[in-house]
Amino acid sequence: MARAGRSTSISTTRKSADVDAYIAAAPRTVQPKLRQLRTAIKAAAPKATEKISYGIPFYDYKGRLIYFAIHTTHIGMYPSGDAKGLEKYLTEKATLRFPLDEPLPLERIRKLIADRVKERDAGKVTQMVPAARRSAKTR
Repeated sequence: MARAGRSTSISTTRKSADVDAYIAAAPRTVQPKLRQLRTAIKAAAPKATEKISYGIPFYDYKGRLIYFAIHTTHIGMYPSGDAKGLEKYLTEKATLRFPLDEPLPLERIRKLIADRVKERDAGKVTQMVPAARRSAKTR
């Protein structure tokens, strides 16, 4: 876990103009996972608009739907909302962290995004659900 105030985000000196450029700037070994994640998000939210916000990929569908970012040890997704079935990856402040040395749980990610889209279509705004604070031992 990174110390407070220290980012583990992998960034370039130049901000990416689009998601293709963001993925291309990531380490080659991680690019396939980022493409898989992007494909899963687009499949679950085909009407979402893809953008770069805060220097990372962002999907807008009737409001901020989801962000993702590459870090030195994981891929982060924000905000996660109700992450049923993904509790293993949930950290404080509704952030999901997928370790780079494990396969992405793509079906669960698609379900999470699809559920958020359904909530938006029904006029419900998904609230971020903070994870219970866990000790460093259980993270």
